[in-house]
Amino acid sequence: MTSQEALSQLKEGNQRYVAGNLQHPHSDVNRRESLTGGQQPFAVILSCADSRVVPELVFDQGIGDIFVIRVAGNIANDDVTGSIEYAVKHLGSKLVVVLGHEKCGAVGASLGDEDPGGHISAIVKKIKPSVEEAKALDGDLLTNAVKTNAKNTAKELAGSKPTMAPAVASDGVEVVSAYYKLETGEVEFL
Repeated sequence: MTSQEALSQLKEGNQRYVAGNLQHPHSDVNRRESLTGGQQPFAVILSCADSRVVPELVFDQGIGDIFVIRVAGNIANDDVTGSIEYAVKHLGSKLVVVLGHEKCGAVGASLGDEDPGGHISAIVKKIKPSVEEAKALDGDLLTNAVKTNAKNTAKELAGSKPTMAPAVASDGVEVVSAYYKLETGEVEFL
């Protein structure tokens, strides 16, 4: 599946989710058993860990369809990037989606100047440059910061070496950003 075909499949699944017409594909015993020998997810979703954002539901996909990594603020550290590289290099995924979402608490925690303490500080530090960039934009700061963070994370992943940059340049891999709207369930691709 090409990156554009994968993107179309995700968009179609999101339309079903928004309309309340979930198909729950590939969710039965036969599918589960068919995947015991391996997996070939058509897309990778880097999403926030927020319990209201569930990529398998948001895109109406089933077992083995998407490779999901969830971390607060949908940031890319070495562990996250390595997981994405694995899906691209060894599982054949051609599309990576960085999915930010409305009212993200991790991005919200990054808007102020206070240090939240603990390991949360590492997440905030990673998001802060996107917040500073978003301050120059018109509109709601939190919304702009979430979207900017998703875009910047996607850009960072697309340029990551030694695996992602060459995959994007010559292997048909695409890295895109998106924004999930909590109230409607709609995913806006940025």
